Amino acid sequence: MTKPVSFEALDPEAGTSLTDQMRWLHDQVRQHYPLVNRVAIALYDSRLEMLKTYVNSSDVTDPLSLYERPLSSVPSLEELARDHAARVISDMALLPLPHAEHTQWLLSHGYRSSYTVPLFQSGTLLGFLFFDSRQPGAFDGGVADALQIYVQLCRLSVLNVVNLSHAVEGMVKVARGLAHLRDIETGHHLDRMSSYSRVVAKGIARQFGCSDEFIEHVYLFSPLHDIGKIGIADSILLKPGRLSDDERLTMQSHVELGCRLIDEVMEESGLVSSPYLSVLHNLVLCHHEFLDGSGYPRGLSGDAVPLEARIVTIADIFDALTSERPYKKPWSNQDALTELRRMADAGKLDRRCVEALAAADDEVRAIQGRFGLAA
Repeated sequence: MTKPVSFEALDPEAGTSLTDQMRWLHDQVRQHYPLVNRVAIALYDSRLEMLKTYVNSSDVTDPLSLYERPLSSVPSLEELARDHAARVISDMALLPLPHAEHTQWLLSHGYRSSYTVPLFQSGTLLGFLFFDSRQPGAFDGGVADALQIYVQLCRLSVLNVVNLSHAVEGMVKVARGLAHLRDIETGHHLDRMSSYSRVVAKGIARQFGCSDEFIEHVYLFSPLHDIGKIGIADSILLKPGRLSDDERLTMQSHVELGCRLIDEVMEESGLVSSPYLSVLHNLVLCHHEFLDGSGYPRGLSGDAVPLEARIVTIADIFDALTSERPYKKPWSNQDALTELRRMADAGKLDRRCVEALAAADDEVRAIQGRFGLAA
């Protein structure tokens, strides 16, 4: 298998996150093209047909973040994606009114010209790369063509994440194909749970200082949280009654099994050193930990429980409560939130994460409507 190239492979000292790597690349760009004041990537979520801010490097203290829009609501970008075409705007201030919201943000921060490139892999839209300058006409002439090497480096960085996401998706499909997860981890459950995870991550982003990068990685990797269950026998995994002590210990071993599985996939995919793997590892290892130390496998408590694991735990419990199972009727959203709050009061769950989910009622109902659950 050919190993994908990453920013980390290009400069091991550049940093541990994709945001750090983007800043490093921006520095390289500015050595040759000092008028490039901003470089940013927005991801495209084909399931939701949504564009979302992801990583950026700029010269402002309040970068555009936590921003998303349906691609269909941005006709100019939709046209670029349809035509597989790049675009240079010599002066955004001369664009016809009314300006789109992101254009207003750029102009309000002094940016005047831009170069936009849709990023594709095998015909599939990954997102968009934006170069912006405070100087009108900065990308005229041959500058846009000269930036192509940096376009490809950015595309490869996004591909690393997408490749890992596809590896995750493939593992989950294999797991369901083996029937072990068919009745528990349905495709719609994973869609809902990952979407709830993103809702919670966005809701607490300001409080915890979460980046768009962190939010998207929680969203992309949360479907893998229970992958270790493919190693648990159906007689235990699907047992309708109470598990014995020995069976419970066997069930709990799915956490370590899951960690071993993802390590093997990472090794095979050449992604072991990728800078974003800590989010994936933490949510697989710690999604059964509780803040009061009563969880497993390590009995972590308080701040020792990674934020990504706290988020996924709440999303998983919420979907389990609101979904119909062979042994239970679905709970209402309100009853499920009441239970989550009770668990937060008992010190098991992060209250801030619970309230972020509770505050997003419209988004939660939209997710349930889209992914096969009557709200």
